[in-house]
Amino acid sequence: MKENALDNPATDSVLQRELMQSVAAGDRQAFEQLYRLTSPRLFAVALRMLRRHAWAEEVLHDSYITAWNRAASYNPALSSPMTWLTHIVRNRAIDWMRGSDNQWLELEEGVEDTLGNDEYDQPLIRLQQDTDAKKLAECLGHLPAEQRQSLVLAYYQGLSHGEVSDHLQQPLGTIKSWIRRALDHLKSCVGL
Repeated sequence: MKENALDNPATDSVLQRELMQSVAAGDRQAFEQLYRLTSPRLFAVALRMLRRHAWAEEVLHDSYITAWNRAASYNPALSSPMTWLTHIVRNRAIDWMRGSDNQWLELEEGVEDTLGNDEYDQPLIRLQQDTDAKKLAECLGHLPAEQRQSLVLAYYQGLSHGEVSDHLQQPLGTIKSWIRRALDHLKSCVGL
């Protein structure tokens, strides 16, 4: 019966709030349950931002340490636990990208990624990928600013439509319309 309760987003939010209160009181079991409930989505956010599995794992680990240490500062009146945790992950990922201590890792992983991978040995494939990326960037540039910003927040930053709505202080229906129009434009512009 408890499994079915976890499938309901409203129940998830209530459960997450209860878990956050327990974590703030130092309950390790509640922290473990919160981790199991939230880590798949948070890992996806980190991976989308960092594009490297190992980096996303590291950022997720650091984020949960931060969440454990700062659980008492969580205010349920300001945001849902998932929103609070997502902000921690995003900030850690941004710090990771800005940090100079990860440059050696980037070089090392870049070399590992290309070794034995025939795809990277084929210049025509790389050229096509570069061309596709340039075309997508060009198409994004043709979008109105609000559509482009909504799309970037949703697909590159990993925010839900509701979170984009909160972030841009626009009605949810407006955000959904902007994203739908932007995706339609990109499909026709890129040629899909």
